[in-house]
Amino acid sequence: MEAAKAGRKEMPTKKPFSKEELEAIARARKLNHDKVVDKWLEVLELRAAGQTRAQVSEKTGFAQSYITELVREYREEGLVEFARKQYAGNRRNMSTAEEAGFLESYRKDAEQGKIIEVSTIKAAYEEKVGHTIGGNQIYLVLHRHGLRKVMPRSKHPNKASDEVIEASKKLTKPSETRWQIIPPSVCD
Repeated sequence: MEAAKAGRKEMPTKKPFSKEELEAIARARKLNHDKVVDKWLEVLELRAAGQTRAQVSEKTGFAQSYITELVREYREEGLVEFARKQYAGNRRNMSTAEEAGFLESYRKDAEQGKIIEVSTIKAAYEEKVGHTIGGNQIYLVLHRHGLRKVMPRSKHPNKASDEVIEASKKLTKPSETRWQIIPPSVCD
């Protein structure tokens, strides 16, 4: 199988890159500040320079099939859409400012000392966005805006009752708590 691979010659790209495309890719790579997009542009630059998929794969660490996929996406979408990171930005239900406005009334209630339950905030949030949300999402929203669970503890859970404390005070007298020297004959 290795001999068959070694003897096989890789075909060049169906549509070679023009000199203008190579220059545009190089300019985009200089202006880019995203590491992921830079790797994608590096693949295009190497392919445009005439290197094979195997050579590009060796230099970038991408699979040869992924290199083909990147070139196809570039051909279909163009450089501007290709270089734009698809998963960037706010993919939330509301913008950060809208979330802050939504939580403002709850923040005021909390500052006044009222007890606020997350379930009520979640129900109001779902009503505002028009669909249900996951169980953890409301906690992420609250954390994003600096809200946290504060629950005062009136007393320690293992604290003894007042009656037990008073009873123990009566059992020990201050004179009994002193150390005494016991003669060795008594200990035997």
